Amino acid sequence: MTRILLSSFFLFSIVSTAQLKSPSEFLGYELGTEFTRHHEVVDYYEYLAKEAADRVKLTVYGQTNERRPLLLAYVSSADNISNLENIRNEHLKDTQGTGNSSKAIVWLSYNVHGNESVSTEASMQTIYELLTSKSTYLENAVVIMDPCINPDGRDRYSNWYNQYKNSPHQVDPNSKEHNEGWWNGRSNHYMFDLNRDWAWLTQVESQQRIKVYNEWLPHVHVDFHEQGVDNPYYFAPAAEPYHEVITNFQRDFQVTLGKNHAKYFDANGWFYFTKEIFDLFYPSYGDTYPTYNGAIGMTYEQGGSGRGGLGVITKIGDTLTLKDRIAHHHTTGLSTVEVSANNADKLNSEFRNFYKNRSFKYKSYALNGDEDKIIALKQLLSKHKIEWGVPAKGTAKGFNYASGTNGSMAISDKSLVVSTNQTKGTLVKVLFEPNAKLSDSLTYDITAWSLPYAYGLEAIASQTEINATSSGGTQVDDSVVHISTEPSTFKENAYAHIANWNSMEDARFLADLLKNGIRVRKADHPFSLEGKSYKRGSLIITKADNQHKADFISVLNHVRKKHHTQLVSVGTGFVDSGKDFGSSYVKMITKPKIAMLSGKPTSTLRFGEIWHFFEQQLHYPISVIDSDYWSKVDLNDYQILILPGGNYGNSIPESQLKNLKDWVKNGGKLVAMGGAINGIDGDKGFGIKKKEVEKDSSKNKPKPHKNTQREQIKNAITGAIFKTKVDNTHPLAYGYGTDYFTLKLGSAGYDYLKTGNAVYLESNTKPVSGFAGSEAQKKVGNSLIFGAESFGKGKVIYMVDNPLFRGFWENGKLFFANALFMVD
Repeated sequence: MTRILLSSFFLFSIVSTAQLKSPSEFLGYELGTEFTRHHEVVDYYEYLAKEAADRVKLTVYGQTNERRPLLLAYVSSADNISNLENIRNEHLKDTQGTGNSSKAIVWLSYNVHGNESVSTEASMQTIYELLTSKSTYLENAVVIMDPCINPDGRDRYSNWYNQYKNSPHQVDPNSKEHNEGWWNGRSNHYMFDLNRDWAWLTQVESQQRIKVYNEWLPHVHVDFHEQGVDNPYYFAPAAEPYHEVITNFQRDFQVTLGKNHAKYFDANGWFYFTKEIFDLFYPSYGDTYPTYNGAIGMTYEQGGSGRGGLGVITKIGDTLTLKDRIAHHHTTGLSTVEVSANNADKLNSEFRNFYKNRSFKYKSYALNGDEDKIIALKQLLSKHKIEWGVPAKGTAKGFNYASGTNGSMAISDKSLVVSTNQTKGTLVKVLFEPNAKLSDSLTYDITAWSLPYAYGLEAIASQTEINATSSGGTQVDDSVVHISTEPSTFKENAYAHIANWNSMEDARFLADLLKNGIRVRKADHPFSLEGKSYKRGSLIITKADNQHKADFISVLNHVRKKHHTQLVSVGTGFVDSGKDFGSSYVKMITKPKIAMLSGKPTSTLRFGEIWHFFEQQLHYPISVIDSDYWSKVDLNDYQILILPGGNYGNSIPESQLKNLKDWVKNGGKLVAMGGAINGIDGDKGFGIKKKEVEKDSSKNKPKPHKNTQREQIKNAITGAIFKTKVDNTHPLAYGYGTDYFTLKLGSAGYDYLKTGNAVYLESNTKPVSGFAGSEAQKKVGNSLIFGAESFGKGKVIYMVDNPLFRGFWENGKLFFANALFMVD
């Protein structure tokens, strides 16, 4: 396909201000004829920062899991760079209505998905032209450029492509160089999608970036992406649904920008589309998170992605080249800076208006619950610079999250209050509101995420502001938020020490003890002792069990302090009620050796969530066994095998399914998650059965073609929250109450088990938050969520819903820990 490129695109521009090398000259090859590795990109940015030091400030804001640097380049006029800190401070004053900022702050983010690799290439041409032929844009703008948000994924793709590409490159889309394997370059090291992590901050790249982002809060933020090779370019304005907090100006300025982009695309005969597919609703994207912080947040999508390579034939017979893709992203990048610079005054005034006190329905959110869960939420809020406070003893009235109706809740100095009357008030509303208003059910991502449900906290949304003593919102130090008011009762010479089992912090404490060789028991019945009551799942660490370990007390003391665990030391195992410590109902917890399946048919995202859970949250070892050779592995070396969600179908061979069944019969524990259940159900598998939903023949009539999507969505659940019942006498549900709010991501339904239904949905299938199609609701009624069945000497644990989704559904994680340690 012939493309008319911008006349100066790949030519060296001789400018009066500096004789800078273009990317092509510096790299030694024409930009777009090779994929540039991350260290080479870093070299070019360092070169520019050295040769144009008066106009470029380069900083390293972090490091990836694989130790690659994360960069930000500040690009502006010499006067602006010399005055950069004053510009930043004056701009931030606008959030308080006291600033007098005059510069446009534009943040350009490239390559959040590693195999959408064109944008980093485009960033180099963009910064070069901003410093040369387009330098006038910089008089009125400060441009912040992140050339690669995801260097680990990008280098994974670049190295793979360079390994498999033909010489010269092959444009046939069937060729190997256009078809990545199971672990492609899209994700980061832990296979997380970094473009879904802006709000949840589970990944190191996100955590480090958000610190700097909150120090600037730009007027405009662009997230550069790629999509399928056959799609034309997408730019703003976005599709519906827009979240209701998005201002008219934020909507209108997207149109202003889009029209300017269209001018350049029309001149070059390039195809594009707007107002379709990519909405502004889910809060954890690179367009929505900035939008909810006052920016004009946008996604730009170029056709190509991992299938694009250096060139590929599209379905209409055109050849899409990497040079084409660079030209398009480079054009919209420069156009964005141009429009922003020309509208700096308007951007500044409307930014101030965004941060003026806005009248939201709910003025305060009051939360009660387990201290560790409160602390976990405080840590997240602090990273976002959201302020929180502690109320006086009293009553909060308003919408009750648990009941879904108006009610009240007692609050005290152990409660948490988050108000919308603060700088980040809009973000507070978006993250905390019980049920976000949805203007269109056709959405690109999940439609529910409310933090009180995600963190498993009792909550009231109050229409009046609740007085609370501010505890900041800028402290994220673990030691600061873990201050406990409970006196220590730890006694070294005690008969036993008891710990609660309520949260992930308790699970980390247990995992640490097991790794250190400390033997721990669990209570399968509630008990009382020495005036205190203890629930099922309570951890019991006895002196007698650990006589083999000379440093027992010193290790226990170290681990309890590390995890801020309140141990109750007792002088006897003779309980006042319940089961004595020598009872068969007070069992030793096995230190399990755990394996997890990787490769097809598992999903990389689902695999990554579990991998990250073990290594970065639970801190417990796990072996990864690939599907290419798992039939050769002796599963008897492991106590637990985890099958991550994925597209299993009939992909597990009958012989391997038999091996699994034999292993479970002999005492193994199999944890099947999401789509993995499809691979082990049926007559030749285990006992679980899919729900059969009777079809309504009266509705079996032709539907208008134009309504196809609307009809299909009746069968969909686009990430909605449901209230489920919990049998907390079952070990899989230790540490929970009688209700659990699950995030359901699809309409897969399974019948109740004969026994072992730990969490289940009854007949009321209306979601408490988010969208679920009418037909989909029928499919999930009276169905299993989490359960366990005995099979011979072993167990099969089913997790129909995902308790680890994107690492942010905090209240689901203890179910997974229970599957590892409590179910025997």
